[in-house]
Amino acid sequence: MSTEFIRSKPWSGTAKPKKILAIRFQALGDLMITLPYLQSLKEQTPHLQIHLLTRNEVAEIPNNLKLFEKVFSVGGGRNAKFQFLLSLLWVPSLLWQHYDVVIDLQNHRISKIIRKLLRAKAWSEFDRSSRILAGERTRLTIDALQVVQTSISTHLMLKNNLSIENKLMANGWNGETALIILNPAGAFTSRHWPIENYIAFAKLWLKQHPSSQFLILGLDSLKPKANQLKNKLANDLIDLIGMMSLPEVFAVTKRASLMLTEDSGLMHMSWVQGVPTVALFGSSPSYWSSPLGTWSRCFNSADLPCGDCFMQECKFGDVHCLSRFSPERIVEESEALLKSLP
Repeated sequence: MSTEFIRSKPWSGTAKPKKILAIRFQALGDLMITLPYLQSLKEQTPHLQIHLLTRNEVAEIPNNLKLFEKVFSVGGGRNAKFQFLLSLLWVPSLLWQHYDVVIDLQNHRISKIIRKLLRAKAWSEFDRSSRILAGERTRLTIDALQVVQTSISTHLMLKNNLSIENKLMANGWNGETALIILNPAGAFTSRHWPIENYIAFAKLWLKQHPSSQFLILGLDSLKPKANQLKNKLANDLIDLIGMMSLPEVFAVTKRASLMLTEDSGLMHMSWVQGVPTVALFGSSPSYWSSPLGTWSRCFNSADLPCGDCFMQECKFGDVHCLSRFSPERIVEESEALLKSLP
């Protein structure tokens, strides 16, 4: 796919650039999508220093990745005025870095101003509107710099080894069973696969793969669903809701044999690390947000007249775009995905 429609000033130096600033503010899932492409850029130019400008709320994982030499994080939440003012406070420090290249993976008013103030020799801007997957648009934005041709690299490494095994074993893991993550974490009801389907999926899976345990992790808001799962799955479910930092969640996700998930930040955390991922999309725009890679499958609503509606609540009241996928079907598709992998 061509990079011609990406606004950019390509790199024209005879040598590769030495220092790059990537900018991505919102949100966790969107930031996760950028990581495998920035990792690919780093692997092809090992001497390159990559810095990141992002929001405080999503900086914890980047701060713990070997990929980034520096991470600058901005407060202000989603308040644009505060975010803008606090971003400007970083400008003197960013100017001091003398960046060769700025990759604006956000492309909004704040990131544009910062990019222009830094006066880098080369730059590129993320395409916000095309009906192309966000990962692919990220790749095109980086490739428009004409430094290297990037791809998905899942070799994302944390700076420190985290003792996640101890926490898993303290909460019921025996150290041997395959971990299957259940992630009923869609932001809206229009993105929810019924919790009864997750329970049915787990019971069907255990009949065919008895040496498995299920895992749920994430924010406290998922606790009611975790309790429902625990009530039906008992010791076959490990409940780590609210018990892990984001870097620990990132590390645990890497250990999973399979992720069954709705559209969420954890879904993106999964596929960018090469974890086999089965994604259940309801109202989410599949042409923007679907996971990539041969290790992922996405069951979405694109084939329906009302598909990819992006509404918070289903106008028909039954979220048919998701409920039509039975637990039996998802078990079959999950097994087929795992068998297809090397």
